[in-house]
Amino acid sequence: MGVEFVGEVGQFVPTARVGFQMHFVEREPDMMAIGGRLLADATQGLDVMVIDVMVMEGDWRPEVRAEVIGRVLAAMADACGLERPSPSWWVTFRVIDEGSWGSSGGVLSVLSLLETGVFSEDKAEAVRVALGAERVRTTS
Repeated sequence: MGVEFVGEVGQFVPTARVGFQMHFVEREPDMMAIGGRLLADATQGLDVMVIDVMVMEGDWRPEVRAEVIGRVLAAMADACGLERPSPSWWVTFRVIDEGSWGSSGGVLSVLSLLETGVFSEDKAEAVRVALGAERVRTTS
């Protein structure tokens, strides 16, 4: 399924997308349960989906998380040709602690993105505050 998920809230910056991932894992009906019953034993066919959104630590206030989750569910409904998301679809939103995300043989940091222009100055400052990483900024 060729679907682009626009989870960003605020400005769209492709460079920052590396720190925003969604994982889809398909499971057989005998590997999931709802209400204590395996889906394989359910009397009705349920359209179950679990989407795990993982982001680098930063400024993720509850209202921003809610908007991201809503956008993911709306995109999935659109991709499936549905008017609205199924009540048996779940999205988890996990924030990976600074220093706990690695790729290409090293540890990635949201701090390295702060001076690149990927974030607006206000957002970069909010990330610094959220991480307790007040840093001296240089001006050109």
